[in-house]
Amino acid sequence: MSDALVHSRASDRHSAGAPRALGPALAFVGVVVAVMQTLPVPVIKELPQLLDTEASNATWVVTATLLSGAVATPILGRLGDLYGKRCMLVLGLAVMVVGALVSALTSDLPTMVAGRALQGVAMGAVPLGIGLIRDTLPREQAGSAMALVSSSMGIGGSLGLPAAALVAQHADWHVLFYGSAGLGVLCIALIVLVVPESPARAQGSFDMLGAIGLSTGLVLVLLPIAKGGDWGWTSGPVLGTFAAGAVVLVLWGVLELRLGAPLVDLRTSARPAVLLTNLASIMVGASFLVVTLVLPQLLQLPEATGHGLGRSMVVAGLLVAPLGVTMLLTTPVHARLSAAYGSKVTLILGMAIIAIGYVAGLGLMSAPWQSLVIVLILGPGIGLAYSSPPALIVGAVPASETGAANGLNALMRSVGATIASAAVGTVLAGTANDVNGAAVPSIDGFRLSFLIAAGAMVVGLFIAFFLPTARPGRQ
Repeated sequence: MSDALVHSRASDRHSAGAPRALGPALAFVGVVVAVMQTLPVPVIKELPQLLDTEASNATWVVTATLLSGAVATPILGRLGDLYGKRCMLVLGLAVMVVGALVSALTSDLPTMVAGRALQGVAMGAVPLGIGLIRDTLPREQAGSAMALVSSSMGIGGSLGLPAAALVAQHADWHVLFYGSAGLGVLCIALIVLVVPESPARAQGSFDMLGAIGLSTGLVLVLLPIAKGGDWGWTSGPVLGTFAAGAVVLVLWGVLELRLGAPLVDLRTSARPAVLLTNLASIMVGASFLVVTLVLPQLLQLPEATGHGLGRSMVVAGLLVAPLGVTMLLTTPVHARLSAAYGSKVTLILGMAIIAIGYVAGLGLMSAPWQSLVIVLILGPGIGLAYSSPPALIVGAVPASETGAANGLNALMRSVGATIASAAVGTVLAGTANDVNGAAVPSIDGFRLSFLIAAGAMVVGLFIAFFLPTARPGRQ
């Protein structure tokens, strides 16, 4: 019996028990996880004083979450395929709550970094949610629900910034983490009450050696990308760590190909539909992060710099927040376009809109309202581009592998975001002007960052055009 038929019959049996609130509930979880990521942003400049450490050390508060999320996402996806996606979703959120409480109760750097690393484990929530939707909802409802959940990371990242800024401005900064813990508990209760367990299970056992190999390789590759600006891109630690990571990942790949039940099925991942979707997702992840890095800085720079827009942190966050709102409003549009033309078309359309938005943004940096225009152009494009990959992945892999496959896709978006963060940081530092003894990002640096994002979309469009074309409704 084919995997598609098994999934169809499983959906018929379980969709009656899957409430209409399933998609919104899982999307809310994704939003909360994304908000957790942006929590330190409003106080990031003050972290060296708050944690009594050097600025280079304080960046570990962000880097630790990034690295643990990258490691945990594919591992939780595989565990979800084997033992239940709902179960692993609750576990990931529980670890996040513990991490948030650890961070809330300390002003010590090592303890704070440990807490932030625990919070990153919840990054696997979105691919697990997408897998749950595929396993429990009928096809006609699954498309729009998957799009909503996929977009939730971007929505949460945009809406969380002004909320976190408002809290940080009027309360002790530890309240940010207490709030994150409370939201995590609410998510767990919502999952227990609303979300049914997936009926699909993969065969085999958990590949512990593969998990260790992938974790080690990812950390060795992503760490120098995240810290290259501090360590020096041509320094021995950066080049040596990159080389070690490459060797570990090659050895890991050889191991995975020899196993009957690997952590990541590389043969499935090499299928054109999966491989090209993952490569395009790297570009999509990069494009989203650029606007969230550039516009808040431009808006908050003092007007005395000549190009800064002189707005407060809260106002800057509110001007960027419509990015998440437009992504949310684009979700039903994606469902209709995807049903009519296929997810390949919606992915291409989304990336084309993003490219147009960044090119238009080159001339829209002289007033706060122009930042809002940029956001309103980019939002629908990012919404379409974020919503499309899960449908393409789900249509190309067996139901028993959706957790691991979507976990790998989410990892690719994280890799893109990491690369974009490093690239923008390097560009802004390299083009900064000296103003009263302080390095201030220049307008040329902001524009070059936008050009990099537009270039990433051109590469993404080239990749997406080679995706296999599936009939609408069969993705």
